[in-house]
Amino acid sequence: MTVKLVQQAGVPGSEILALGAARGENAVPNSALIEPINSSDEWIRQRTGIITRMRANADTLAVDLATTAAAEAIEKAGIDPQLIDLVIVATISNVRQTPSIAAIVADRVGANPAAAFDSNAACAGYCYAIAQADALIRAGQAHYALVVGAEKLSDIVHPEDRSISFLLGDGAGAAVLGPTTEPGVAATVWGSDGSRGDAVSMNHTLLEFRDGAAEWPTLRQDGPSVFRWAVWEMAKVARQALDAAGILPEDLTAFVPHQANMRIIDEFAKQLGLPESVLVARDIAETGNTSAASVPLAMHRLLREHPEAGGGLALQIGFGAGLVFAAQVVRMPRV
Repeated sequence: MTVKLVQQAGVPGSEILALGAARGENAVPNSALIEPINSSDEWIRQRTGIITRMRANADTLAVDLATTAAAEAIEKAGIDPQLIDLVIVATISNVRQTPSIAAIVADRVGANPAAAFDSNAACAGYCYAIAQADALIRAGQAHYALVVGAEKLSDIVHPEDRSISFLLGDGAGAAVLGPTTEPGVAATVWGSDGSRGDAVSMNHTLLEFRDGAAEWPTLRQDGPSVFRWAVWEMAKVARQALDAAGILPEDLTAFVPHQANMRIIDEFAKQLGLPESVLVARDIAETGNTSAASVPLAMHRLLREHPEAGGGLALQIGFGAGLVFAAQVVRMPRV
């Protein structure tokens, strides 16, 4: 006799109930960074659109930023944290290989014993985690999920590196997702191209550092190569995400791309043919590039400045080291 297994029943969809944010305690203007890279405020503004970036104190860790953002999202969602049974933290800057940031955050916010794990998909990490949380809620494997993008990139950047040091900031953005009768997260378009792995990567391994053969590993990037890939290839992915959601650009309320570079964001909007009615998130000017945290931080700021946009549709896309990418249309929270 064949024994049949029982599978949990799922729900039609999930939606983002609320967002939370945390940024580094210190605003670092361009003028504070130009001497080590032999540059100027004008050069940084023209190339990236960044005026200042937020960086954390030396004793603040990515897990601390994640906890603050998560606590706000849970409070705004108005749910008991004990109902959260899944926590995913997207990060590349956990200073410990184990335990995961997610497990610590779950305990700190009162979601113990939720399933918890970290996801390393760099700047696409938050969108990856949203796709995972949505799928697990729809499959009945989770009821409420906490998704956090958290980075303290100032720990892994060399101040003299002209390719990336002036871009990066510290922060965390969090979302609480719950079940809904109508999908609030559309199908995700995602993928990777490991053949371009060296375009954005660490310059050394921890083993080389341990053995004294190299300095502390820090991020490096081939800026022109990444710029071309982002502008031309990611615009295609963004259009595919709109098709997957069954909507047109004019159906959007907002466009929330990874805050990599203001020129990339502006070119995205142009290539997608976004009407003037669509709000475009440009958090990079004051926060900098925060990798996995950039999309939720950008949406959090957009909704703070335009609360009337709550409940509207947003196209969000993340892309970065790997090279990896992910895009999906989501319904923005109303709180």
